[in-house]
Amino acid sequence: MKKIMPFLMFQGNAEEAMNYYTSLIDDSEITHIVRYGPGESGDEGSVMQAVFALKGQEFMCIDSNIKHEFTFTPSFSIYVTCDTEEELSCLYDQLSSGGSVLMPLGDYGFSKQFGWVADKFGVSWQLNLA
Repeated sequence: MKKIMPFLMFQGNAEEAMNYYTSLIDDSEITHIVRYGPGESGDEGSVMQAVFALKGQEFMCIDSNIKHEFTFTPSFSIYVTCDTEEELSCLYDQLSSGGSVLMPLGDYGFSKQFGWVADKFGVSWQLNLA
């Protein structure tokens, strides 16, 4: 076994999501993209397979060439520990914009500052203050 990494399946906006995530989080990058070509099973130019890293954590993603009735679920989320309240608040505002708030920023006992959002792509994020 080489490694294990989270896998995100988008339906036509994988590259937009990767660019968005890597722009929000320092030390993040798209490391690999393979696109569908002419005559292949996916839309030409869409993401057949890609890998991006957020603070060193790698994620694999695709644009599914098959339309599904399901999308992301909050039961699987990306958990981020922020160093400052400013960093937490900024990420919370950016990720919830166009998405939805699952738990507003607040003190929940287990954390002085915590918030849970689903972003505009439907991906769930738990944001915690260290």
